[in-house]
Amino acid sequence: MTLARRRIARELMDADDLDADTYAAVVGDLARVNTVTLAARPTLNFLSRIAEGRDSLRILDVGFGDGDMLRRIEHWARKRRIATELVGIDLNPRSEYAARLHTPADSTIRYRTGDYEMMGRGWDAVVSSLVAHHMTAPELVAFLRWMEGHASAWFVNDLHRHGFAYRGFPLLARIARWHPIVRHDGTVSIARAFRRSDWAELLEKAGIADARVFRAFPFRLCVERAR
Repeated sequence: MTLARRRIARELMDADDLDADTYAAVVGDLARVNTVTLAARPTLNFLSRIAEGRDSLRILDVGFGDGDMLRRIEHWARKRRIATELVGIDLNPRSEYAARLHTPADSTIRYRTGDYEMMGRGWDAVVSSLVAHHMTAPELVAFLRWMEGHASAWFVNDLHRHGFAYRGFPLLARIARWHPIVRHDGTVSIARAFRRSDWAELLEKAGIADARVFRAFPFRLCVERAR
């Protein structure tokens, strides 16, 4: 298939009838995908930049899924002795179940089910990882505007729509023996993802002129706004 245009399709993990334990297994394997593909690195680098000279951060993760990004952030903050308030919000109640299942009891992360619009203002940073490609263009424009108005800085960590990643992921997924839904949804996610021109159009519609769009190895396309 051609990847010239973003694909509009539904992923199996988003099915309303997917039971909670299967969903937990899927997002657990997605956390392993994120580890293998160094997914946390761009987000942690961003947080390192905005944390310079600070001893505390209030961070919201939108669409936390398995909670693996928040757990990585918590570990990162502890090593640097940065006090953090870490909150995750996700529309899917199965995410809260999965994240609590996979998060150590001594963690201070708070997971909530609901819409990001209920989370109020005053965040030092809003982050999201592998969430943007699940949104329609109007939803994503609204999300960009919300982050711009409710956080001092924000970071979108998502996939880069790229032919090599699209063709290579099925092989990697088979070798790693990830869940069949992960194997299916991986290529769909890549086809639903973005290129620089897509982000330029979305940011223009959101009225945001000075966000930074950049590629991160391997096959990540990130958008950063720090003031």
